[in-house]
Amino acid sequence: MQTPSFQESLGKHLNTLGLCKGPIELSQLTGGQSNPTFKISNGNSHYVLRKKPSGILLPSAHAVDREYRVMKALAATDVPVPQMLAYCDDESIIGTAFFIMEYLDGRVFADQSLPGLAVGERHQIYEQMNHTISAIHRLDYVSLGLETFGKPGNYFARQIARWSRQVREANISIPDSLNKLMDWLPVHIPAEDETSLIHGDFRMDNLIFHKTDLRIIGVLDWELSTLGNPLADFAYQCMAWRIPPTLWRGIQGLNLVGLGIPSESEYIAMYEKQVERSISERWPFLMAYNLFRISAILHGITKRAMDGNANASDAIENGAKAGALADLGWACAQP
Repeated sequence: MQTPSFQESLGKHLNTLGLCKGPIELSQLTGGQSNPTFKISNGNSHYVLRKKPSGILLPSAHAVDREYRVMKALAATDVPVPQMLAYCDDESIIGTAFFIMEYLDGRVFADQSLPGLAVGERHQIYEQMNHTISAIHRLDYVSLGLETFGKPGNYFARQIARWSRQVREANISIPDSLNKLMDWLPVHIPAEDETSLIHGDFRMDNLIFHKTDLRIIGVLDWELSTLGNPLADFAYQCMAWRIPPTLWRGIQGLNLVGLGIPSESEYIAMYEKQVERSISERWPFLMAYNLFRISAILHGITKRAMDGNANASDAIENGAKAGALADLGWACAQP
């Protein structure tokens, strides 16, 4: 719960901007754990505040300015995003940089098996996701003024080197499959390279759907967005087909036909049609890479927990997941 001074100071700032008249009410929204997110209410008017967390932060972490920049750039495109209303880097107002955006009143689906929906509705949800991520990758980022949003080219090599270095520097036991992936991936990077705008964390619970229609009205959580390889971005979402729900938020092992959810191959074919190219030949590498990346992230969380810098009760669980996900990644790398 935020202090009254936080709320009052923010309210005065929004009054100055002409967004509100009178006092505001704040309620923290679920999700957005990296950058705290709040619903702002002022009578019948509603907005969303997204801010950096308090405390000492890494220089490149929690980049709300980048989130604001990319969503503002996408306002006139086919990619649905909330309207950006104001960005503020004056930390004297609420203690951190923040931005204000439109509040989208819709639905968020956290469970990828989509319980409670009809078979046909589930298929439409997946079609919508596929259409939206391909729309992101088809954007001309230069014409949108995002040519400095990241480093074009050599994406896989840079990412593999970065995460491998962090795994090794953790100085804790490395799962055998993770070691194998760190050796295998650098020598199996596809020769053809490409760059597009990528979301970085495109998954179902980062999307807002219309309250009654089966269409996406907002893509959220652009904190990890950058210029990178679009196939890495697409395959990240597709890890769900390889991961059982008992291990992570996946759909592997479910009766997809009965649920009306497309198979992995069907979902890939949808994307290939949208982007007008074949990607299947790269799929083993793409899946191995993304499962390696997630394993490396969990390996780092395990290290921080052991050092007392994260939830220690999660250390064993995260360590086990890191190994299991690396096993899945290494299985993808096998002929």
